[in-house]
Amino acid sequence: MKMVLLLTGFGLVMLVAVGLLVFGLRRRLIQRSGGTFDCSLRWDAPEKPGKGEENGKGWSYGVARYNGDRIEWFRVFSYAPRPRRILERSSIEVAGRRTPEGEEELALLSDAVVLACQHRGTRLELAMSEDALTGFLAWLEAAPPGQRVNVA
Repeated sequence: MKMVLLLTGFGLVMLVAVGLLVFGLRRRLIQRSGGTFDCSLRWDAPEKPGKGEENGKGWSYGVARYNGDRIEWFRVFSYAPRPRRILERSSIEVAGRRTPEGEEELALLSDAVVLACQHRGTRLELAMSEDALTGFLAWLEAAPPGQRVNVA
């Protein structure tokens, strides 16, 4: 009986270790091509939460990667090798920026700036550091000639 418990415990420890190794390996593979930054995403973001509504809900922590004329966004806590969302530069419209409010301060990284955007009719919010925001806005403005760019 003790041997079975010992083997079961060892198996669980190995399973957790392999899971953590895969998380780390996946992140390294995403970052390998360069141009990545930590970026939280809220898809279908509310226009403005009403009184009593919680504005800290709906955020997912992730890593964004520049890939040509698009941003590929990957969830951090996922094993998926493909991006969860792809944002095309020509379809991103920046509506404004703000600091996290209320419960968002707990849901986001401490130095985050929230960027309100539209992508193909969907309202979304991106939260990133000030440095990442500067790079993101520069990337948007560096669109090829003839592409319309809306940067607030």
